[in-house]
Amino acid sequence: MSFATQSSNLVLDNNTELDSFWHNNQFDFTVTKDTKIISFACQIPTVDPLACLQQFGHTNTLYFYWENRSKQESVTAWGVTRSNYTKSNSRFSLAQDFVKNCFQQTIREGDDTLAIGKPGVFCSFTFFADPQKTEPFKSGTLFLPRFQIVKKNKNCCLIVNFPLKKEQEKEVIVKQIKQKVNNINWSALGSLNTNEEDSLLPIDRAQSQDTKYFRSVVTSALDAIAIDEMSKIVIAHTTDIQSAASFKVIKSLNNLRELHPDCYIFATSNGEGQHFIGASPERLISVQNQQLVTDALAGSAPRGTNNNEDLHLANMLLKNRKEKREHKAVSDFIMQRLRSVGLKPHQLPLQLLKLSNIQHLWTPIYAHLPADIEPLEIVALLHPTPAVAGVSTEIACEKIRHYEKFDRSLYAAPLGWVDYEGNCEFIVGIRSALIDGDHARLYAGAGIVSGSNPTKEFAEVQLKLQSLLKALV
Repeated sequence: MSFATQSSNLVLDNNTELDSFWHNNQFDFTVTKDTKIISFACQIPTVDPLACLQQFGHTNTLYFYWENRSKQESVTAWGVTRSNYTKSNSRFSLAQDFVKNCFQQTIREGDDTLAIGKPGVFCSFTFFADPQKTEPFKSGTLFLPRFQIVKKNKNCCLIVNFPLKKEQEKEVIVKQIKQKVNNINWSALGSLNTNEEDSLLPIDRAQSQDTKYFRSVVTSALDAIAIDEMSKIVIAHTTDIQSAASFKVIKSLNNLRELHPDCYIFATSNGEGQHFIGASPERLISVQNQQLVTDALAGSAPRGTNNNEDLHLANMLLKNRKEKREHKAVSDFIMQRLRSVGLKPHQLPLQLLKLSNIQHLWTPIYAHLPADIEPLEIVALLHPTPAVAGVSTEIACEKIRHYEKFDRSLYAAPLGWVDYEGNCEFIVGIRSALIDGDHARLYAGAGIVSGSNPTKEFAEVQLKLQSLLKALV
């Protein structure tokens, strides 16, 4: 079949035909390093990006979903125009090379003046560069999506990345894409399909690590801290749950964004039926117009049941030497790493980040990012921060491998994207779950420093897990 004949399938009458187009044509072209890619951007009516993911993008393909309701920002990307996997300790530099090569191939069409209309390469990295072979996610997964919907405030944009075999066919393909976009019934994507019965899922819950083991690990870590092997370590804990039916990924994400409007709600997949979702409070880095922002986020306390109790808990957290020591380790690490590449970071005063069920000590950090430093270079510098590993990083990571009886996979690892103009957003995949059909593994962690109490640390982990469990079932 010729390219021209295939491209005629782009003319669609409704979302049913769009769904058919998507499933029938997503892998029609093998995109090589020499293939040009049309990236067509246009403004569209306001849609719910999660509704688009529900209809088109969360089964049998790579996808990425990210939303922060408090910032009125979201992005959904699905389908593969070009992809790659990285497996070595140089995964971040290899990823940056992939990003650069993708955008060198890209020809932007449509309304390229749209501030949010920039194509992006979406990335997920495992916590360790060498995850166990049995884990469902590669150490680095990168893809330029076929479709991308970006929403900022009330503005909404569709980006279609389509392979171009011959330069002279560009005008034909652009015309066909425009026709397709005009024929989509966008109003049907304004909200989620809620026809499914809203029922509770009966589950069996089994601890991957029992309470005694977690406490014994914390005690062992405190012994190592006492003899100065390290000053901090983050111990993760998992809970495995089995459901009577497959977990509903879209419904769980909708629950998460309702429960945690102040967090980054995220989901990604390996294209083979496994999904990684969560509600993270932690931004690793954001770069917009060469201005870098990152967060030192460590030290936590529960929220109060009333205003007086909440204020009391907040004041106690701000005065708690143990929590402030844990937080300072993170902020010092970030400042030192940024300075190591010639940046001049500055930090705002210590403040509180109040979430629905927990509050954290929080220090925003800013820096100008020169054009000759790529975003993924900063991701490589900062991952893993002491907020998810410990101090010193190398020793803490060795201890984590020894203590934890499971592979972290994407837990506490960088998830995000880099766009055509070098802007980026990466979050840390904490407060998260790996979903595989009717099985889910929930992750949460606690920072252990001198003065930590094993029982209190276990209670903190359970607090973090509880809201995730609520969203799933």
